[in-house]
Amino acid sequence: MALQVLMGNEAMAYGAVEAGVQVAAGYPGTPSSEILATLARLSRNMGFYAEWSVNEKVALEVAAGAALAGARSVVTMKQVGLNVAADPLMSLAYLGVKGGMVVVSADDPGPHSSQNEQDTRLFGRFAKLPVLDPATPAEAKAMMREAFELSERTGLPVILRPTTRVCHACQEVEVAEAPYAPVRTAYFEKSLDWVILPRTAAKKHPLLNAKQETLARLFAESPFNRMEIAGRVGVIAGGLSDNYVREVLEALGAEVSLLKIGTPYPLPEKLVVEFLRQVDRVLVVEEQEPVIEEQVVAAAYRQGLTLEIVGKRGGFVPREGELNVDRVAAALRRFLGLEAFPVAERPTPPELPLRGPVLCAGCPHRASFYMLRQAVRELGVDAVFNGDIGCYTLGAFPPLEAVDTCLCMGASVSMAAGMQRAEPGRKHIAVLGDSTFFHNGIPGLIDAVYNQTDITVVILDNRTTAMTGHQPHPGTGRTAGGEPGETVDIPALVRACGVRCLVEADPVIPTAAMRALKEAISFTGPAVVIMRHTCAALKRGGPRFTVNAADCEDCGTCYRDLGCPAIFLEDGRPSIVTDKCAGCGFCLRLCPSKAITRVGTAS
Repeated sequence: MALQVLMGNEAMAYGAVEAGVQVAAGYPGTPSSEILATLARLSRNMGFYAEWSVNEKVALEVAAGAALAGARSVVTMKQVGLNVAADPLMSLAYLGVKGGMVVVSADDPGPHSSQNEQDTRLFGRFAKLPVLDPATPAEAKAMMREAFELSERTGLPVILRPTTRVCHACQEVEVAEAPYAPVRTAYFEKSLDWVILPRTAAKKHPLLNAKQETLARLFAESPFNRMEIAGRVGVIAGGLSDNYVREVLEALGAEVSLLKIGTPYPLPEKLVVEFLRQVDRVLVVEEQEPVIEEQVVAAAYRQGLTLEIVGKRGGFVPREGELNVDRVAAALRRFLGLEAFPVAERPTPPELPLRGPVLCAGCPHRASFYMLRQAVRELGVDAVFNGDIGCYTLGAFPPLEAVDTCLCMGASVSMAAGMQRAEPGRKHIAVLGDSTFFHNGIPGLIDAVYNQTDITVVILDNRTTAMTGHQPHPGTGRTAGGEPGETVDIPALVRACGVRCLVEADPVIPTAAMRALKEAISFTGPAVVIMRHTCAALKRGGPRFTVNAADCEDCGTCYRDLGCPAIFLEDGRPSIVTDKCAGCGFCLRLCPSKAITRVGTAS
């Protein structure tokens, strides 16, 4: 073993490799993205398969197929992605697996980069699948290895649920120096047991229920659960919260009995009851929903134990947002009846410069949003802009204000279609990125074509999945490992869906963009505009520009209407920050007084 400093997501990837994973699939999403990215990098030399799938459902099904053939597989996603993958997951729990299969669903309490604060542990209970909840990167790696073993022992997929702080924290972790060794050779043995017919589901449901008891007994002996008795006052902490509790207790100098739970579902009831019998009062500390707390209360009731159990019930622990030392300290202070907490004086950090949510300087699709609004205005159309998940959600903010709704991946197209049925007198426009189009935009487009819905779909193609770290997708012609892949042509795909009006343009060429948008918006029926220009973060170099004060008429088009962060007011006059400018040149083409000129090329 060698020590390496690894991010939690990297540690989980190394854990999968050490477990002999043969197939890895995933869809990017913060805070999970680096797990599959690391696996893809490692796969180049180790010979296992890794892919970025078009969405989480597909990724889970790829992993499931491999697991049914006896291979060890892992699928990675963020918590909202589990909603997309829920359909195969729920049935796979009944069907079971042969090779070990781990479903990593990373939760985002806070939320820092998500549409909600969904708790994957509840999904585990819903699907009746075991859940492991790591407290540190090192434990996440160990849990990954254990999850494969547990999966093969029980014949069930196992959910590994890290949270943001575990995913992104770094820690010195032991990494095996032995070469990669897959556990078994894949071979699918045909049987009706793998066909989820109604009679199969009816037969397997009692088996799945019985496994819940088996899992609870196994978890009672798990090294990821630790009990430390130090008096009649107790704290039960789940996953990452255990770290906060220990830090606060050390600062307080307080001694309480501790039960750390790393296997929140099914709860190791035998261990919990043993703990409850040795304390008079218990505080349950866990992030997000009271998953452990409710199971502890139920276990105490079943055993006839009468003791005080508090946590989120009673308001001791916040139910919303991410926990931290200060929030846990407040809960423990109240629980222990302490008046004051000896917090060390900390110097006040300087205020950070404010940075509002804004598209990058040089983002070509700032131009797309700008031109879209201009086209609607010039056509005199009353339009609703349905947006989608990704960088382009930022189009909602001033001065662009070209996103009126945003729900979930791919919903822009279907929502526009639904609105059109309710408001046939308005123009309903859907805006989504290229990766999102592959993820879940295609079914909505097919539906709109099939039902001849009068909507305009604008695909902002920047040749990558930018928001989560520039992962490739089927339109890029690259695979997860960086090798050349088959490029799926978006225009051909749109035509294959039956779209009769398809136009393409480069958004930073105003005349072409305006012409394309007007043609599509004026079309009656489903129409698609593909605005294609490579993401500014992938296209370094290029020309740089400046504003000639003598020619500037201070119309405000560049700094007020466009909102590019590279353009700001200096002494009341517009100026371009050369270091920020990405060289797209859209401002030069847009300036009505021709006051913006090229001044050279970035080094």
